Amino acid sequence: IKDADFINVLRIQKERMEKGLFPSLEEYAELYGLNAQRLKNAKDNVIVMHPGPINRGVEITSEVADGPYNVILDQVTNGVAIRAAILFLLLGGKED
Repeated sequence: IKDADFINVLRIQKERMEKGLFPSLEEYAELYGLNAQRLKNAKDNVIVMHPGPINRGVEITSEVADGPYNVILDQVTNGVAIRAAILFLLLGGKED
């Protein structure tokens, strides 16, 4: 992550863990989760993104999710508007 301008973390789908595709939540968090220690390796101005919902402490810690580098709430808010606009256009909507 040292050269990344953005870090986009995705939600772990816990329902898929029963099929053995992932290690335990604790092991996943330890091996792959974005935490403050890992974030120290990133650029000083890195932007952390996550589309939500967040499994806090698994794919991303609360410290990082609530930290100064995140744009998660903006991303989620804008994501709703973007999806609505795309659906409007796909369903034949026309601007007035």
